[in-house]
Amino acid sequence: MNAELVKKALEVVENPNVLVNLVSRRVRQLNSGGGNISRPLVAGTENLGAADIALLEIVEGKMGWIMPEDVDIPRPTARTTKHVKRESKPLRAS
Repeated sequence: MNAELVKKALEVVENPNVLVNLVSRRVRQLNSGGGNISRPLVAGTENLGAADIALLEIVEGKMGWIMPEDVDIPRPTARTTKHVKRESKPLRAS
């Protein structure tokens, strides 16, 4: 992967985790080899790998995404369990 493309793509996406997910999904699409979805959206990609093509598409604004809103998820409360003491019964001989 081209480090300069990664820096430019991070300026666009801002979150490295989201960037990794975008690039990996697009690389899978480019490598699938079926239909229009596997064609690069930018020109001049003869000597580029799939990851560099995906990064270039992000930098040039050819690929879009929606960032979900941050949602506060409440933590589960600790539950106490009551231990029930069971008496064991002796086995009967038959």
